[in-house]
Amino acid sequence: MEELDPEEQFLRDARNGNLEGIQKLLMSKIKEEVKIDINCKGKSKSNHGWTPLHLACYFGHKDVVEALLKAGADANLPNNVGDTPLHKAAFTGRKEVVMLLLQYDACPSVINGMAQIPKDITQSAEIKSMLEAAERTEERKLEEQLLEAAREGAISTLTRLLNMKKPPNISCTDLLGNTPLHCAAYRGQKQCAVKLMQHKANPNIKNKIGSELRHNILYFLMIGKLPPPKKSFFRINIFLKMLISQIAFLSNFQIKAKDNCYFTVRCFDDTVHHFKVSQKNDPESTRKRWLEAIEEHSAFSTHYCSQDPDSEEEEDNVVSVHELSDSLQARSLKLEQELEKNKILSEALQTLATEHHELEQSVVKGSSPRSVLSEDEFHDALSDSDSEPALSSCETASHSMSREDRRGEEEDDDEVASVNGVRKHRTSLPAPMFSRNDFSIWSILRKCIGMELSKITMPVIFNEPLSFLQRLTEYMEHTYLIHQANASDDSIERMKSVAAFAVSAVASQWERTGKPFNPLLGETYELVRDDLGFRLISEQVSHHPPVSAFHAEGLQKDFVFHGSIYPKLKFWGKSVEAEPKGIITLELPKHNEAYTWTNPTCCVHNIIVGQLWIEQYGSVEVINHRTGEKCCLSFKPCGLFGKELHKVEGYILDKSKKKVYNLYGKWTECMYIVDPATFEAHRKNDKKASEDKKSSKQASDSEETPQPGGDSLEVIPGSQLLWRIAPRPVNSAQMYNFTTFAMQLNELDKEIEAVIPKTDSRLRPDIRAMENGDIDLASEEKKRLEEKQRAARKNRSKSDDEWKMRWFHQGPNPHNGSQDWLFSNGYWDRDYSQLPDIY
Repeated sequence: MEELDPEEQFLRDARNGNLEGIQKLLMSKIKEEVKIDINCKGKSKSNHGWTPLHLACYFGHKDVVEALLKAGADANLPNNVGDTPLHKAAFTGRKEVVMLLLQYDACPSVINGMAQIPKDITQSAEIKSMLEAAERTEERKLEEQLLEAAREGAISTLTRLLNMKKPPNISCTDLLGNTPLHCAAYRGQKQCAVKLMQHKANPNIKNKIGSELRHNILYFLMIGKLPPPKKSFFRINIFLKMLISQIAFLSNFQIKAKDNCYFTVRCFDDTVHHFKVSQKNDPESTRKRWLEAIEEHSAFSTHYCSQDPDSEEEEDNVVSVHELSDSLQARSLKLEQELEKNKILSEALQTLATEHHELEQSVVKGSSPRSVLSEDEFHDALSDSDSEPALSSCETASHSMSREDRRGEEEDDDEVASVNGVRKHRTSLPAPMFSRNDFSIWSILRKCIGMELSKITMPVIFNEPLSFLQRLTEYMEHTYLIHQANASDDSIERMKSVAAFAVSAVASQWERTGKPFNPLLGETYELVRDDLGFRLISEQVSHHPPVSAFHAEGLQKDFVFHGSIYPKLKFWGKSVEAEPKGIITLELPKHNEAYTWTNPTCCVHNIIVGQLWIEQYGSVEVINHRTGEKCCLSFKPCGLFGKELHKVEGYILDKSKKKVYNLYGKWTECMYIVDPATFEAHRKNDKKASEDKKSSKQASDSEETPQPGGDSLEVIPGSQLLWRIAPRPVNSAQMYNFTTFAMQLNELDKEIEAVIPKTDSRLRPDIRAMENGDIDLASEEKKRLEEKQRAARKNRSKSDDEWKMRWFHQGPNPHNGSQDWLFSNGYWDRDYSQLPDIY
């Protein structure tokens, strides 16, 4: 039989629902063994113009659809007749596939070659309701972006939205009834107001307090601010149409000195117009007359704006009670429709999540206990035997650090004083955490459908008593790996330690389902640890989007570790995904080396129903920019049966792209390294053994409950231990599942308070109140700080003052050229006199 082309085989596997074949080809693509376009289109008669995703959606192979989407398949790519995968899933009534596509940003409003959108071709009333709700959610999301762009003066975003084929409603309103034109005018965004007026924004629309812009918009566009309240300028109305059609009020002139025929006019919206007068009759005097006429016009146009608004000719518009009643009725009807649509979507999501959760439980209960993890194994702590598996007898003796050595160091740490004056670090928080059993995150999120997750205010009960800046500091818990790398003279050995450090940096997130407090703009956090040999400073450098920058350095100037994190959040129906955008950089000056990588994606599951649990997944590539060596790590998603839960696999390539080592382990537990031949041989034997077990244990007792840790990591003979997580304290479950290191981050005494700046996270009253167990005070303080931050931002916009970062500045990363936040130095000079009062 003739072997198929890889892409044709890819299409056939997608059509037949062959998940194993799909995964095998995707892995070969990652390893660059074959060249496959994941969005390839069929050329044969049976699949002409269809992508693998089209085929899988049409035939309802949900697991294949999910694998393709996770691998980056385009959910909105049309086939040869204009149908997207969503069209195919809707047409064949694949409800779960439709929901999955919507979770991966499939657009419900794409028009195919028959001028139909997905909801027009489905026969299922339930799918039609889901698509209509998703369509409205997408429209509302674009409207929110338009309102936000108008408020913030994001002219490029505003222009892009207005120029879309299907732009958002230019008369959409926020909760206060303000249109984008209201938002731009109240925030002083002149260019945005001009752009909106050019796209026929209606200045006659009133907001909920009865304010309209018809009489005030021209004043604002010329002066840059709205006139005083209750003042109207009826005489300006005669110029309104002229303003919108030509926008000809001038802010300055630019004249070419060497050419008597040309002159340039720059308008207040920054548009530039070039004019040329005729050369036939005295061009210089003609040009002079034009300039004088334009100056007179400019003076005349701004004349009325400088007049005293208190005039006998002033007219006040009085709105009748009948008009107000009609407006209120229309608004109420629109609100009811929006609430009903959101209700339908939220109920559909909750129903699907519940059904999915029950299906998972039924599958797990009916499966073999040795091959399937129980529900508890998805999210409960591993047993002691699981978190400390016995080492293989073939394990090499050159371990990075034994358990006893680290315990001895930790005991010594208690006796070492840090710069901040703490001689013995605390081992517990002042008060245990509150029970979250009576609260549901879904009860909050269902009211916020269509909103950006980073702007949703969550109740303080879902927080943990740390700022996100302090959470970032937990990267440094295993600093000994950096020192270990620096001490090695071999670059491959250094790469081993750096790769282990990259994995250990996320280990503290295990079971940490509490949300850290969002840092305030300008908030800082410092940590100095003599015992671990580093000092760190971090700052919140941006609020929208939220960006946190940090810079750590060895006390002996032996390393520099820095980066910036922008946690991009996505809501996938029954889970929330946090993708940490930003570059992490480690520099080893002794070896003139720099390593960069990005963190994996973190996902919190069971938002709607079930117990919360966390997983990390995605690819991480650690690059040595001096030698060209790479370490490619893959954080495995757990899958339906949880066989890959918490697992990490990878390999190290030398500068000639040859694989020299394989890495494996669990990010919650440990990491090992072994030579590639041994790893591949073990994988083949393990796969064969798994198949034998599966066939021989079909009749085993399926009701036996598997024990946590039953599927612990198997150590391959000949492996070398790179890193093992330190055990958590016995009271961790009552202390927000904190590690010992995390419990020490918010420690504060008089000596520390005397040296840290007033912007330090330790001084935040809401975090301190929550740590002390006063949940009501924490909630009040959190609300007060957020309102204070909004007020400060509003005052800055009025005075045109821009926020200036104190300790970091934006610039290109010196090693890969990408945009980054870099330390500006000066913090450790301890001059904090110019810092703002943010608390």
